[in-house]
Amino acid sequence: MLFIRHFERFSERAYRQGKAGGYLHVYIGMEALAVGWLTQIRQGYDYVITAYRDHAHALLLGSDPVACMAEIMGRRGGLSRGKGGSMHLYDIPKGFFGGWGIVGGHTPLGAGLAFASKYRGEDRVTLNFLGDGAANAGVFFESLNMAALYDVPCIFIIENNEFAMGTRLEYHAADTELHKRGYPFGMKHERLDGMDLLQVRQDAKRIIDWVRENQKPYLVEIMTYRFVGHGAADNDQTLYRTKDEVESARQRDPIALLMDYLTSNNLMTREKIEAIDAETEAEAERVYEEADASPHPDPSEVYDDVYSDMTPEVGH
Repeated sequence: MLFIRHFERFSERAYRQGKAGGYLHVYIGMEALAVGWLTQIRQGYDYVITAYRDHAHALLLGSDPVACMAEIMGRRGGLSRGKGGSMHLYDIPKGFFGGWGIVGGHTPLGAGLAFASKYRGEDRVTLNFLGDGAANAGVFFESLNMAALYDVPCIFIIENNEFAMGTRLEYHAADTELHKRGYPFGMKHERLDGMDLLQVRQDAKRIIDWVRENQKPYLVEIMTYRFVGHGAADNDQTLYRTKDEVESARQRDPIALLMDYLTSNNLMTREKIEAIDAETEAEAERVYEEADASPHPDPSEVYDDVYSDMTPEVGH
């Protein structure tokens, strides 16, 4: 969680220095959610797909941090060869299918991954992450219907950080208990806490084990909170939430909660935690500097790895 937080801070630096192509969304405050779930799957075997707040997922699945940062900076050594940017991290050998920029647009792809694994007779589980705003997309409801109809082993995970960009949950959802959207499809569903890492891990293991055994879908809504803006350019959050609200949410900072647990149970000293913090910050800085020193793609490569179903005529 500490490395993810420091990595995200350096990715924000890249954006503010004009070194990040496209837009950028970070995971600060939400670290326990991804860590809890992605440490409970069979990494490299199970499938994972998410939306545009995707850095933590790639890092946790074992993608090269330098390649992640290089992609954010649009460099040749990035996960998508510098052509996708922050929202399109992609690492198939690690079982990571993105990073998608279209809100809700990836949810049927996650259901499709789960359908494919079941069709092949495998026992893979697919984690299909989305935001609370994407839970309103029509394609999400279609995905739930198809997943339930064909009993695919897909866990739809709504990362509910309470704001769809700058729109508060109760202003964009007629029913603010988003997990209930599994009800009309006969899908198991529940709302969970996403700030306590130990609880997240327990819940994740329980649900992943059930889906793997029963080969059926599951919808979970995980309550979390981002301590930063929706995107890197969202500098005036007071337009939609107060500073007091953010400070109140920080009382349940997942990193601080885990630190308190470790120290109060004599599992780790404060000095050891501070040493780990310094080590991970130094590593994130090394990653940033190495990525920043890497080359941009050559302009002649602009059409490489870009596919079309139309063959241009000679001379065009």
